[in-house]
Amino acid sequence: MSIRIGILGYGNLGRGVECAIRQNPDMELKAVFTRRNPEAVKILTNTAKVCPVESIEDWKENLDVLIICGGSATDLPVQTPKYAELFHVIDSFDTHAKIPEHFEAVDAAAKKSGKTAVISVGWDPGMFSLNRMYANAILPQGKDYTFWGRGVSQGHSDAVRRISGVKDAKQYTIPVERALTSVRAGENPDLTTREKHTRECFVVLEEGADPAKVEEAIKTMPNYFADYDTTVHFITEEEMIRDHSRIPHGGFVLRSGVTGWEGENHHLIEYSLKLDSNPEFTSSVLVAYARAAYRLAQEGMSGCKTVFDIPPAYLSAKSGEELRASLL
Repeated sequence: MSIRIGILGYGNLGRGVECAIRQNPDMELKAVFTRRNPEAVKILTNTAKVCPVESIEDWKENLDVLIICGGSATDLPVQTPKYAELFHVIDSFDTHAKIPEHFEAVDAAAKKSGKTAVISVGWDPGMFSLNRMYANAILPQGKDYTFWGRGVSQGHSDAVRRISGVKDAKQYTIPVERALTSVRAGENPDLTTREKHTRECFVVLEEGADPAKVEEAIKTMPNYFADYDTTVHFITEEEMIRDHSRIPHGGFVLRSGVTGWEGENHHLIEYSLKLDSNPEFTSSVLVAYARAAYRLAQEGMSGCKTVFDIPPAYLSAKSGEELRASLL
């Protein structure tokens, strides 16, 4: 029997989930729920329905897992606890500092309804989180380093687009090569925010906008650019479409540690990702964890989980016997 999936939200992430489901034969997309006019939302799966979000409760008995594809700022803090009262749910909540409070809200809702919820699924938080945890457990004496990029930060790009005079913008986060080299050499540097990453902005201006004012507004923006060395390029709309229409990303998680009686032996663990499409890769992780949520639910588990709480075998469509024979 196929795992019946619903998608809430059909932006870049929702479209990526739909594509990922197609690559997993044990899953079936049943419905996409949207706040837009359903007739205006065209999906790729001709066997699935597009429904107004107001009708979602009618699907309680017809979905095994609901994958929630909203934004972390305002959507997921409301949506995930709400729909955990109706369905087994997955989200990609990625505001690291607020994960504990999000967990508490979702856990309360899911335990009340007897549902399984998995939050903060993706590559960071998500796959990077797992690698940090494994590395800390293996090398308890050591230091963690995480570098993001080179890739598009959708949140920072949106922040630039909100500046008066900006028509369009893309912002790339870039690791500082000398910092990465130092970590890889086992030097265990203490790095400031500015020493770890730079930011590069490509901006299309509105007609008549003052580029000097826009550049100043970008470089002095608190919480986004003020703490980084930032380069701003002004380009044409045609150049933006030609050169910056994709959403690549990636990064590195490293832990440098020691073993031996006196810490005489040094080790480096490194995990890296290079992604053509940030949302499509995140979507693929969400779909794997949807399978895990379904299996946990079949075992009677309820409440909120994170990637730390789920056995790796639950992510795979392969049986335990197949995993031991082919991957162990």
